[in-house]
Amino acid sequence: SGLTTTPLLINPVSTASAYIQGERSSEYFIGMTAIKIAEKTVPINTKLLRINGATGYGGTKISTVDPYTVMETSIFDAFTSAFVREAAARNITRVSTVAPFGACFSTKNVGVTRLGYAVPEIQLVLQSDDVVWRIFGANSMVSVGDDVICLGFV
Repeated sequence: SGLTTTPLLINPVSTASAYIQGERSSEYFIGMTAIKIAEKTVPINTKLLRINGATGYGGTKISTVDPYTVMETSIFDAFTSAFVREAAARNITRVSTVAPFGACFSTKNVGVTRLGYAVPEIQLVLQSDDVVWRIFGANSMVSVGDDVICLGFV
């Protein structure tokens, strides 16, 4: 098993709030084909994961500015539902949400491993089924108070 790389993509249409017409985006994107929670594919409109070359909409942007992963609403809803379902199967109790997050949990039944909280693993399937970005509890959960963690996606 060697090193696997993922190409960075440039949106042919700028996504900046102020730009010159015809200007390419200065932001970087990656090619993503699917999202899985605990090895189960989340049912989403995968067309939204790709950049529409004419409009510039869609795609999977890499950001160092946004503190949490921002998702399109329909993707967020399906993703959160799948995560909550898998968490419940592990006896992880959902609690009231804490803004800006959509799903929060009690840490009461959540173990801690060297990879962070023992919560369902998130898999971002990139350019092929063999290229998967695995996100574990240390990078998917945000501690928001005593005994409460939230899924760090908005």
